Amino acid sequence: MSEPITELVAAGDLDGLVRLVDGLCSAREWDRVVLLRDRCRHALEERGLQLWPAAEYAEYRLALEASAEFAGPVVVEGAGRFALGPLWEVAAVHHSWQALEPHLAPGPARAMAAHERVIRGEDLTGADVDPLVLEVPLVLQPWEPEYPPAVYRADTADFPTPPQPRLGALDLPDPGTAIEDEESTEALADLGRVWATQSNGSVSAAAVEGSAAAAIAALGTGPVRAAGADPSTAMAWMAWAGASGGAYGRRRGTPAGRFAAWWAVAALGGVDWPPGADALGEEAARLEWLLWEPEGTDAGWRLGVAAADADEGLAWAVWAEDSHREEDVLAEESAQS
Repeated sequence: MSEPITELVAAGDLDGLVRLVDGLCSAREWDRVVLLRDRCRHALEERGLQLWPAAEYAEYRLALEASAEFAGPVVVEGAGRFALGPLWEVAAVHHSWQALEPHLAPGPARAMAAHERVIRGEDLTGADVDPLVLEVPLVLQPWEPEYPPAVYRADTADFPTPPQPRLGALDLPDPGTAIEDEESTEALADLGRVWATQSNGSVSAAAVEGSAAAAIAALGTGPVRAAGADPSTAMAWMAWAGASGGAYGRRRGTPAGRFAAWWAVAALGGVDWPPGADALGEEAARLEWLLWEPEGTDAGWRLGVAAADADEGLAWAVWAEDSHREEDVLAEESAQS
């Protein structure tokens, strides 16, 4: 099987190399997939042949489908830049931490793979990973939601949204008086920052004196629909947005989204970082939460969360949205017609 690899690389046949990856994966010839990956990389370095998409695709399939001894070594910082998701998240889909851990090099990617296995239900308290990569526990807390995990396939991926309560019309009061709370508004804005900086979206956040509805009004989106939410549901939505790359951005992954949600709750509650898990859970439960969206919101990526601290008379809201560019939507519709 090495001869077809040599011929296709020499010809610069990218489509043929991608098809060959499919065939090698079906045959579970993982050592050949590694060889193909290496030959494509060398072709770029030595001859300038643009075969990196085949190399990236090979690594993605190794992370997703190969045995842990082949999947682990591709989980390194910077790998999978153009894959459907970060390779540490992809590798954690089908590999337990016990299987994957011996084959992971030290570093941030190793820690992220561990946190992804936590998202999928493992208790990895005490695991040998850098604790400073994500300063959140290596086990889900009783007050946390079940964060919907990413679903990866050979050529597609799904990133399910959490359950959402039924939204109804909300009468908005006058906007609350704005307060200086940069830490909280920055933490909320970070939930949708990738949509705003790497994609086609936007994000805005407000901190006010008053109610959660007054914080929403301060964003000036017009009439909205909203529903009360328990802290677990609010955390799930914040984590989902923080994980997402939106329409065009690079996906950060569910562990990064979980961290962003923890950071936001800590900022709103004035909890020192890193927080104790119980203290953060108590703070999340103490705040009053709303999920919301402007009337007439189109389909796409969106996050509307508001929280109020009744004891302090303060409230916060964030609205983030993203969508495909109109020309891309029209091109897709034309291709399907």
